[in-house]
Amino acid sequence: MTLRIHAFPLSPRAFKVLLAASHLGLDYELKRVNPVAGENRTPEFTALNVNQRMPVLEEDGYVLWESDAILEYLAAKKPQAGLMPLDIKPRLQVTKWLYWDCAHWDQACAIFLFERVVKKLFGRGEESPSEIERGTQLIDRLAKVLDAELGKHRYVAGDTLTVRTSRWWRPWAMPRRRVFRSNPIAPSPAGSPT
Repeated sequence: MTLRIHAFPLSPRAFKVLLAASHLGLDYELKRVNPVAGENRTPEFTALNVNQRMPVLEEDGYVLWESDAILEYLAAKKPQAGLMPLDIKPRLQVTKWLYWDCAHWDQACAIFLFERVVKKLFGRGEESPSEIERGTQLIDRLAKVLDAELGKHRYVAGDTLTVRTSRWWRPWAMPRRRVFRSNPIAPSPAGSPT
C-alpha cells in the first residue's frame, strides 16, 4: 500500500497537504512536480488530473485531486487524530470553512500570489497596483470574518485542531524549516531537528 503525493512543495495548497500527512505520521512518497518546467502538463500527469493542477494523491490505484478533498482523505486514514470530527455538526463546521476558504479566502490570497510571485517567476510583467488594491480590500473584508470567528473559538472551526486549521499553516509561519521527514522544502539548517 503506497501513498503517493504529487506536489510542488512550496505551493500553499501542496504545503497544507504535506504538512497534514506529516502531522498524522503517514508514510508517503513525495513525487515532486515542477510547474516551472511544465511537469504538470505532461501526458502522465494529465492522466492523474485533467486540470493539470497539484497536489494529487494516489493510493493503490485510487487518484484524488483538490487539496481540501485530500486533507479529508488523509484525516480519515487516522480518525483518532481528530483532524476531521466524526460527529456531523462539528464535521460540517469544518466542511463549511473548507468551502469558505475555496470560495473566498483562497481567491483573495491568489491575487497576491499571482501579482507578487507568479508574475516574477514566469516573466508575466509588473505588479498591478489596481489588483493589489483589490486584493487588499478583499483580505480586509474577509479577515474580519475570520477574526470574528476566532473571537469565539481557539481555531476557526471550533476548539480543536482540524484539517481546516491546516489551511493557514504556511512554510513561512513555521518556527523551523524542517517540518517533514523528507523535508521537501529545503535542506535543514545546521542544528535543526531531523
